[in-house]
Amino acid sequence: MSPAPDGVLVVGASAAGLAAAEALRRKGYAGPLTMLGAEPQLPYDRPPLSKQVLSGAWAPARTQLRQPDVLSTLDAEFVLGDPAVGLDAATRTVVTAAGRVLTAEAIVLATGLRPRTLPGQDGLAGVHVLRTLDDAVALRQDLLSASRVVVVGDGVLGAEIAATARAMGLDVTMAGPQEAPLLYQFGPLPARLLADLHAANGVTLRLGAGVTGLSSEDGRVTGVCLATGEVLPADVVVVAFGAAPATDWLSGSGLLCDNGIVCDSRCRAAEGIHAAGDVARWHHETLDVLLRLENRTNATEQGVAVADNILGADRPYTPVPYFWTDQFDARIHVHGILAADAEVTIVDGDPAGRRFVAAYRQGGEVTGVFGWNMPKQARLRRPEIAGRAAPVGGKS
Repeated sequence: MSPAPDGVLVVGASAAGLAAAEALRRKGYAGPLTMLGAEPQLPYDRPPLSKQVLSGAWAPARTQLRQPDVLSTLDAEFVLGDPAVGLDAATRTVVTAAGRVLTAEAIVLATGLRPRTLPGQDGLAGVHVLRTLDDAVALRQDLLSASRVVVVGDGVLGAEIAATARAMGLDVTMAGPQEAPLLYQFGPLPARLLADLHAANGVTLRLGAGVTGLSSEDGRVTGVCLATGEVLPADVVVVAFGAAPATDWLSGSGLLCDNGIVCDSRCRAAEGIHAAGDVARWHHETLDVLLRLENRTNATEQGVAVADNILGADRPYTPVPYFWTDQFDARIHVHGILAADAEVTIVDGDPAGRRFVAAYRQGGEVTGVFGWNMPKQARLRRPEIAGRAAPVGGKS
């Protein structure tokens, strides 16, 4: 093991950053520790934002990952509400929007994602993205006085928001370029079942056509314009068609950024600098690819792996990817990689009964497992995945 660094700075005070900080302390690091966050809140969980917080089932405070008294035991300095705006990798120095200059022997970059937006949406009332706790609170407030909502996005986030808004009693339309929700992520069978699920619950699907812009009147959105020429009327529009790694602030830093912060198999971007969570694109040795994962489980597991390597473990990070999504009465769990050209076989249950497990195979080997309302059975199939690696911990 290498000697512990004299000072660690974690840039990004959310799940991945907190996991790294806690793992450092748990594994014996006793030196200075600073957590720098762009948002004013203490670390909180993002998955509940599109479901429990948006629906009102949870108060926003319930999303906190740790209570303040627990965080105090970390013996860390929290610098919140002050985003990083620059990094010098050679000197490991970070500059913040407020002019702070922070230097550390080891830096963890966990800045996450920033939502993609539509042209003309900035400053237009009634148009929302959903990434932060403040976003969720603002969107819920607008939904409470709305009747017609258009969700621009047919991926995981868009589908979750559509399901939540529909359960709140709103007239919901989902728009996006795919022929069915999550078609590119899951393949034809699950995507078709998701389309049927949303339609059966009253969501109007306007899929297979691109969104070209927004219509408005007196500074407030009135609809979503499709490439077909159709305009979908709306009181509220949620733009949820993806997000980009938050790396703009690293321009000129000396780090390589290409669809994320490019790292080696140890999640190391440069000497003394590691990345974790949605922003990290690292070399997965088992799969032999550069991989970037946008899910809660990876945020935690990669944060722990980064802490290990900062303390000298020198271990490659080779997880089996895993994520879940809840939409209406569907509980979907995915292990591994669901390749678009994979052969899909039902190995348990029956899609007609909305309880099944499917195996995804390439070259005769299982690369992924998909479970619909059968979480335990899907998890039991995880060892069948080719090139599998044991997870290092975290939520599952």
